[in-house]
Amino acid sequence: MSVRDTILRRLRERTDGTLPVPETDFAIMSGRGWSQEERLQRFEDKIASVHGEVVHTTKQAWTSALREVLMRKGVKRLGVGRQHPVASDARTALQETDIELIDADRDIEAWSREQFETLDAGLTSTRGAIAETGSLWLWPTPDEPRRLSLVPPLHIAVLDAEMIDDTFFDVIERHGWAGQMPTNALLISGPSKTADIEQTLAYGVHGPRELVILVRH
Repeated sequence: MSVRDTILRRLRERTDGTLPVPETDFAIMSGRGWSQEERLQRFEDKIASVHGEVVHTTKQAWTSALREVLMRKGVKRLGVGRQHPVASDARTALQETDIELIDADRDIEAWSREQFETLDAGLTSTRGAIAETGSLWLWPTPDEPRRLSLVPPLHIAVLDAEMIDDTFFDVIERHGWAGQMPTNALLISGPSKTADIEQTLAYGVHGPRELVILVRH
């Protein structure tokens, strides 16, 4: 009998009954009670502190704001999906521009080098954000693969203002993660960054150097 089997047998043959489930108080992880305006301000302050850029726009005019960001950043080749409304609206709005739209819904091996070498930016939707930490949360799909937000030097994310929750715990509860846990959720808190042994923070070492969030009201 292996050590594992021995341990499991001892657990099964306990004589003092089943182990009770401890009472758990999650109040410390939730219950901030912030208004939508406070959540937005906290999110913006947090993500701006780590070099994230927030651009406010409306749901009607967000594609105009996107064009302005792309022109300002000198983007020539933009990676974008097809199926999500964000991707669909962006494709329509950018048809008459000189920006080349690069399909993201392809086999990863078919355009791996292209992603790393020639893509200027990636555009993604978001599922929401977290005010307490200044984080976006994304749920990648084949239409918007995770590399679209992790590889290009510029990541442009579209966020609806009403989808900002107080805490990560609130996200889990609001979106029912206990019943449908995402297999590949991404939490993004600013551009990529790392620090050496002397704790000198550097941005853009192993991912996007810039993060722009278009917040739609």
